[in-house]
Amino acid sequence: MTLILIGHVTKEGSLAGPRALEHLVDCVLHFEGERERTFRTLRALKNRFGATSEVGVFEMRQGGLVEVVDPSARFVGEAEPAPGSVVLCAMEGSRPILVELQALVAPTEIVPPRRTATGVDRNRLALVLAVLTRHAGISLSSADVFVNVAGGIRVDEPGADLAIAMAVASAHSGRSLEADGKPLACFGELGLTGEVRYVAHADRRVAEARKFGLGDVLGPKPGDDRIPGLRPVASLRAALASDGSRSLRRAA
Repeated sequence: MTLILIGHVTKEGSLAGPRALEHLVDCVLHFEGERERTFRTLRALKNRFGATSEVGVFEMRQGGLVEVVDPSARFVGEAEPAPGSVVLCAMEGSRPILVELQALVAPTEIVPPRRTATGVDRNRLALVLAVLTRHAGISLSSADVFVNVAGGIRVDEPGADLAIAMAVASAHSGRSLEADGKPLACFGELGLTGEVRYVAHADRRVAEARKFGLGDVLGPKPGDDRIPGLRPVASLRAALASDGSRSLRRAA
């Protein structure tokens, strides 16, 4: 017999009150999604009989929820080279997922300027903006910055740092990031000194990007192994000065 208990969730996304409810059950599932979006994600926060890092993607249709077998095709199907748009090679558990990450930088007279993040952690956005200012010379103190993960999915891994930085830099310069006529794909964690740090499953991220016909992927150095299709960069400054960024075409 299966027993389902439903608990209240706080604004931070955790179960409210004492953690007795979590200790009672064998599995804690978190079902999330915006009301205006058709996509829903199901995450396992606790699982005594399996992995807790897996995620399921579903789409709300007329007949109910339907599993999305290939989420990457849905999330990047409409992605085109444009200022402020990059493709993030993310990992959800053991599954690589491609999502379009968009940024908008607009002048403002509001003090302090607005920092809005949808689909990524706002604290990570603040860190990335600080690294951009300190190590790339991009000052955003008089501009509003908006970052959004298209499709309504949320990405909670440090591997999104490089994609956020590249999207914000592209939006700030007004130039599109592309590789072989497709949006630039990238991933990697940013350190406070501006270096691009290693993240897990680099080979699977690159393979997913190549499956969809994307060009060379910007990412951290994988160590001694060479990954076909990966263009390794050691720092954020090197990523912004890479061949793919120097040949950016100015948006019409």
